[in-house]
Amino acid sequence: MNAIAKITDADHMDSLLTRQRAAFLRDGAPSLAHRRADLAKLKQALIGHRAALEAAVACDFGHRAQHETAIMEIFGVAAGIDYLSKNLRRFMRPERRHVSLLMQFGRAWIEYQPVGVVGVIAPWNYPIHLSLMPLVTAIAAGNRVMLKPSKLTPATNDVLASMLGELFTEEQVALVNGDGSAFSALPFDHLVFTGSTAVGRAVMKAASENLVPVTLELGGKSPTIVAKGGVQDRTVSDIVWGKLLSGGQTCIAPDYALVHESEINAFVDSYDRLVKAAYPDGPTSEDYTSIVNDRQYGTLIDLIEDARGHGAQIIEVGHRPGDAARRPHTLAPTVVLGVTDEMKIAHQEIFGPILPIFPYRDIDEVIAYVNARPRPLALYYFGGDDADRRKVLDRTTSGNVTVNGTIMHVAQDDLPFGGVGASGIGAYHGVEGFRRLSHAKGIYEQGRWNAVKLFHPPYGKLTERILNVMLR
Repeated sequence: MNAIAKITDADHMDSLLTRQRAAFLRDGAPSLAHRRADLAKLKQALIGHRAALEAAVACDFGHRAQHETAIMEIFGVAAGIDYLSKNLRRFMRPERRHVSLLMQFGRAWIEYQPVGVVGVIAPWNYPIHLSLMPLVTAIAAGNRVMLKPSKLTPATNDVLASMLGELFTEEQVALVNGDGSAFSALPFDHLVFTGSTAVGRAVMKAASENLVPVTLELGGKSPTIVAKGGVQDRTVSDIVWGKLLSGGQTCIAPDYALVHESEINAFVDSYDRLVKAAYPDGPTSEDYTSIVNDRQYGTLIDLIEDARGHGAQIIEVGHRPGDAARRPHTLAPTVVLGVTDEMKIAHQEIFGPILPIFPYRDIDEVIAYVNARPRPLALYYFGGDDADRRKVLDRTTSGNVTVNGTIMHVAQDDLPFGGVGASGIGAYHGVEGFRRLSHAKGIYEQGRWNAVKLFHPPYGKLTERILNVMLR
C-alpha cells in the first residue's frame, strides 16, 4: 500500500476525485466478501494503533484521558464495524416490491448499489470516531472515500493517515488536508459533513453547485428535562457524565437542564457532589479533559462573562475549581443560574463544561420552551413512564432521544443517528446509514403476459370500459 498523501490544493483534490471515480467505474461494486475483508482489516488496524491514537488525541487536546478516547472513539468504531459486518448480507440483499394488479405476471425489486465516491468532512471534537464511522459506512456500502479531517487535530490526522495508508490505496481511501471550502465544492457522489450549523450551511451551499446530496450532522442546544421528583443521584450522575465527557465538547452533550423550580437547589447540590466523586482531583484530574485550544477556551469564557454581566449566577463546582488555571486551556465544571433570553448562553451551543439550569413549573412550559428554539440534535428526559413523558416524546422533535440517561442513543448501532432542521439533514448508523450512502435502484421485469397492452392504442370502447371499472 502507498502512504496517503497530504494533498492540500484544489487541483490535486479534483485530480484525486477523478482517479477514484475512474477506479470505481473500472472495478464496479465490491463483493460482500471484499467489503467484509476491508472492514475486518480496518478494525484490526484500529485496535493495533490504539495506543498511538490515544496519545495523539491527548496531544491535540492538551489533555484527554486515554480511557475516554478508547470508550467513545475506538470502541465505538469497532462496534460499528462488527454491526455492519454482521448485517451486511441482509442490507445488500435485493428487496422485493409490490406489483400492481395489471402487471401481476411481472416482478419488481430494489437493488442497493454504491453511489461512487463519498466525501467526508470530520470535526475536531471526536477526530477518530467522526472520521472513521462515515468512512466505515461508506466502505460497507461499497464506495470510495475522500476524508478531510479537522486541521485542529494534526497529531491524530497523522496517525490516521499512516494507518489508512497501510490498508488502502489512494484510489479507494484518501485522507486530504486541503481547504474545507474547496473540498465542499468538489463534485462528489455524496458528501458527509459533521460540524457546526453555521459551517454546515456553507458546506451545503457549496455542494449544491454540483447538486451533490449531503448528510449534515450538526449540533445545537440539546435539552435535558428532569421530571418533577426526578432529582436523584442516579439521574444527576448521568447528566454529570454526559455533560463533562470530553470536557463538554460533544455534539450531543446535555446543553442545558430544565429542572422543576422546587428542586433547583437540590439539583445543584447533587451535581456538585457527583462532580467531586467523578473527578477527585478537580479539573486537573487525569480523567478530566481540557478544552481543545485557546480560541475555544476564550469562547467559553466569553459566554460565562456575558452571562455574569447580565446578572446570572455563576457557580464553579467540584473539588478545587481554581486548579483549572494550572492546566492550559482547562475550564472548571460550571453551573449557571438565572439565565435570561438576552444572554448568549441562552442561544449559542456551549460545547464546554458549562451547564445552565432553567426552572419550570409544569411540563407544558418545558415543551413550549424547547419548541420555541431550533430543533436539537438530542433530547434527554428523566422521569417515569407517565403522561408527562409521553407528552414530551409526542410534542417535541429532535434528532434522537435517550430516556433516563444521556449520550447512549449514539451507541445503539441499529438506530439511525442524525439531526432534524438546524441540527442536521439525513442520518447514518444502522441500515439507514447503509442506505444513505447507496442508490436504491428500482427494477421492473415485465412478465410474459402483460395486461397493460389493453391500454395500447388504438383506444376504443374496451379501453373506456376498463377505465370505468378501475376508476370507480
